[in-house]
Amino acid sequence: MGLYKVMLVDDEEEVRQAIEKRINWEEIGFEVVAGAENGEDALEKAEIFVPDVIMTDIHMPFIDGLTFAKMIKKSQPATKIVIFSGYDEFEYAKEAIRLEAEEYILKPIDSEELKKVFLRIKERLDDEIDKRRNEERLRKYYEDSLPLLKEQLLIGILEGRINKSSIEEYSTEYGLSMESPFYAVAVMEPAGSDRNKNSQVISVSLKQLAEENLPEYMNCRVINYLGSIIVIALLNKTDEHGHFLGVIYRICKLASRMLDAAVSAGVSRVAGNITDISIAYKEAQDALSYRVMLEDNQAIYIKDVEPEINDTRGLDESYIERIIKSIKIGSREELEEAIGELISFVIKSAPKLANLRIYLIHLYINLVKLASSYELEASQLSTIERDILEEIYAINSPDEMREWIDNICMQIRGYIRKERLDSTKLMVEKAREYIKDNFSNPDVSVDTLCNYLGVSPTYFSSIFKKDTGVSFVTYLTNVRMEEAVRLIESTAEKSYVIAEMVGYEDPNYFSYVFKKAYGISPSKYRNRQDNNI
Repeated sequence: MGLYKVMLVDDEEEVRQAIEKRINWEEIGFEVVAGAENGEDALEKAEIFVPDVIMTDIHMPFIDGLTFAKMIKKSQPATKIVIFSGYDEFEYAKEAIRLEAEEYILKPIDSEELKKVFLRIKERLDDEIDKRRNEERLRKYYEDSLPLLKEQLLIGILEGRINKSSIEEYSTEYGLSMESPFYAVAVMEPAGSDRNKNSQVISVSLKQLAEENLPEYMNCRVINYLGSIIVIALLNKTDEHGHFLGVIYRICKLASRMLDAAVSAGVSRVAGNITDISIAYKEAQDALSYRVMLEDNQAIYIKDVEPEINDTRGLDESYIERIIKSIKIGSREELEEAIGELISFVIKSAPKLANLRIYLIHLYINLVKLASSYELEASQLSTIERDILEEIYAINSPDEMREWIDNICMQIRGYIRKERLDSTKLMVEKAREYIKDNFSNPDVSVDTLCNYLGVSPTYFSSIFKKDTGVSFVTYLTNVRMEEAVRLIESTAEKSYVIAEMVGYEDPNYFSYVFKKAYGISPSKYRNRQDNNI
C-alpha cells in the first residue's frame, strides 16, 4: 500500500514548513504533497492532488478553515480533515466536530501529539481500504445482488437492449442459463379493477403461484415487471409451445380461485433466437390487449386473435432502433455493425420484395425523423437525388441495399457530430462573452453562468477547460487581471476602486490575486509604470 497524501493549509509559510519538518511523514505512512496559503488556493490544489488528509488552520484570509472544510467535505467526502488553531474556543471545536473533522488540535503543535493524530488517522484509512478490498465482503455483496442482476438481465432481454454476445456473457457470469433452441413469452396481469386493489400483493402472489405451478420439465424464467408477471419459456422443440400455452391457461384459472382476482395472459408465438425474445414479449403484450374483447381468466394466444404475420415479421423495430442509436452515439464501426445485422437478417429471412420495399420506406421515414430533430432537411441528404420510391425500387441486391442505407446513415451521423461540435464551440463562445460582459459583477460564478447557458456545471466545466485549456475560475481571474492592468495604466483610479470595477469586493484580496498574477502589488505596478514614463 502506498503513502497517504497530506495537504497543509495555513496562511503562514513558516508554519507549513515547520509542520512538514516536525515529523518523519514517510515513516508513519504519509507524504506531504501540497501546501496552500488560503482556502481558495487550497480548493484548487485539492482538486488537483485529491489528498487523503487535509490539515488546515481555522483563521485564514478570504476563506476561513471551517468554511473551506465544509466545501471539501461536500466535494471530497472521503477526505479526512484535521483542524488546528491557536484559539482554544469551544465553539470552534463544536463546529469542527459537526463537520466530521478527524481531529481538532491547538497551536503550538507538539511533535508527539501530531504523530499520534496521524497514526490514528492512518488506522482509519487502512481500515476503510481493507473493507473496500475485502474479497469475502465483496463476494457476499455480489451474491446478495445476484437475484436483482438476473432480473435486470431478463428485463434487458425482454426490451431488446442487450445483444447476443452480451446476453451470453452475463448469463454465464450470473449463472442464469438462457441457451435454448426456441423460446416463448407469456404476460399475465390481473384485470384493471383487481390491479387497483392492493396491486403489489396480487402481483407478488401471482408470481409465486406461477412459479409453484410451472411443471419441472418446463424450463422457465419468471419475473415481476411493472406489475405484470412475465414468463419466458425455454423450449427444446416447437411442439412444447402447446404445453406451455395450456400451463399458462391453468395458472390463470387457478389465480381466479386462489387470489380471487380475474387474471388473463397473453402468449407469443415461438421465437427461434434469444434476441427475438423482445419480439415475443411485444406479441404477448399485444395478445393480452385483446382481453377487453374476451372473457377473463384465460390465456390468449396471439395467433388466435391476429392473422399470421408474413415473412416481414422478423424485420422488426429493433433493427431500426439499433441503427438509430448507433447514428446518435455509436462509433462508425458500431453503425456499420448495426447495418450489417439488418442486412444479414434480410438475407436469412428472404422476405418478399414488396414487403422489403415497405420496410425500407419505414426505415427511411425513421431516418428522416432523426435528421429533422437535428434540423437537417431530407433534401440535404446527399443520396436523395430523385423520388424516394424510385430510389428504393432501384435496389436489386443486398450490396445495393447496404450502400443505400450506409450512405444515408453516415450522412446523418456526420451532420449530428458536426452540429454537436458547433454547439460546443457556440457554448464556449457564449461563455466567453458572458464573462466579458459580467466580470465586474462579484457574484458571477460557474453556477450563474451555467444557469444562463442552460447546462450543468459539470458538463460545462469539462467542455470549457478542454476548449480554453484553463478552468472557469482561472479564465475569469485572467480577464479581471487584464482589465485591472488596463485601468491602472490608463486611469488614476485608486486600487480599491479598480478592485470594485473588476469584480472584487475585498481590496486586500484583489491585491493578493494581482500580486499572485504579476509578482508585484497594484500600487507598485503603477509606480513602475509612472517611472517608465
